[in-house]
Amino acid sequence: MHTMWKGSISFGLVNIPIKLHAATEDKDVKFRSLHKECHTPIKYEKICPVCEKELELKEIVKGYEVTKGKFVIVEEEELKELSASKAEKAVEIIDFIKIDEIDPIYYNRSYFMSPDGSTKAYGLLRKALIQSEKAGIAKIMIRSKEQLAVIRVFEGVLLMETIHYPDEVRKAAEVPNISTADEVSKKEIDTAILLIDQLTSTFEPEKYNDEYRSQVLDLIEAKKSGKEMVTVKQKQPAANMNELMAALQASIDKTKPTTKKKPGRKKATAKKDVAK
Repeated sequence: MHTMWKGSISFGLVNIPIKLHAATEDKDVKFRSLHKECHTPIKYEKICPVCEKELELKEIVKGYEVTKGKFVIVEEEELKELSASKAEKAVEIIDFIKIDEIDPIYYNRSYFMSPDGSTKAYGLLRKALIQSEKAGIAKIMIRSKEQLAVIRVFEGVLLMETIHYPDEVRKAAEVPNISTADEVSKKEIDTAILLIDQLTSTFEPEKYNDEYRSQVLDLIEAKKSGKEMVTVKQKQPAANMNELMAALQASIDKTKPTTKKKPGRKKATAKKDVAK
């Protein structure tokens, strides 16, 4: 399992060296965008529409749009200075809470934590969380962003889940067209509850699968088996200019007509003098 981050967990005076590993993966079927005519993968270039030229990375700066078309430029060095105090590779647990106090809407991404070296301190935190039935609330810097996270135990492994800050979760009261009064009869409610009871079961994640993804993969396999595939047209390499000129000159030389030497006028004059 790939290590994406190395650092430590700290709570109180306890420090636990750990590694982070992505706990989930995206299983979407990914398609490339091709040119319909020659089936070549297309490129996405960074082009300035005013200067009409492709830009190099060093020519691009960060800008925050204050009003439409007006930006404040922020330099990379300024951002580095702000994050310097947070640059320590540490997961700082600041509180312990009951896990059911967190609504699922706050959850973002999940990461497994493995011990980096000694397992004793790692095992200590794992057992303490299990016996106390608590989870830790922590802060961590990932990709230049300070993340809020919850640390809990999942199948015997410490799991860190980044969670949204409160101001990142939109207010439910702002959702349009929500009626506060439910205009339903008791019979309708009883029928709905009966249906819910009939469909209620224990959560078994293994019995659910992405049917659409399976169908797409079957379609791809059928096309592949039937040789219904396209091939990228190879771009012809540009000829070397020196080699091209040499070939042209050789062709000219080869087709140039041969010339015969004409008798000189001086020799003819000499014969006339002898005749006299």
